[in-house]
Amino acid sequence: MTSYAVAHLHEVAMGPSIVSYLEAIDATLAPFGGRFLIHGGPLTRVEGDWPEGDLIVVAFPDRARLEAWYASPAYQAILPLRTGNATGDVVFVDGVGADHRAVDILTG
Repeated sequence: MTSYAVAHLHEVAMGPSIVSYLEAIDATLAPFGGRFLIHGGPLTRVEGDWPEGDLIVVAFPDRARLEAWYASPAYQAILPLRTGNATGDVVFVDGVGADHRAVDILTG
């Protein structure tokens, strides 16, 4: 099942460290089948209060590869470039199959 790394970065200090992070991240994703689905861009608020920031979604073939990417020496080496220059939230979440229906969550 596809799994996703989802980040909502609220404050990014764009500078040499973030540029280095952006230049290096694609090479860390490739061995684990990761690819960007959303990488910033304009948002339209339609309900609720969505704080300013950038939404990033990276898809992986499964949770094991997502977790292996995050823990990999290559990603851990560049992670401080982001965490030292941006604030925000990051979560991992599993997707659902093409046959999933909303009521499926009622049966556990």
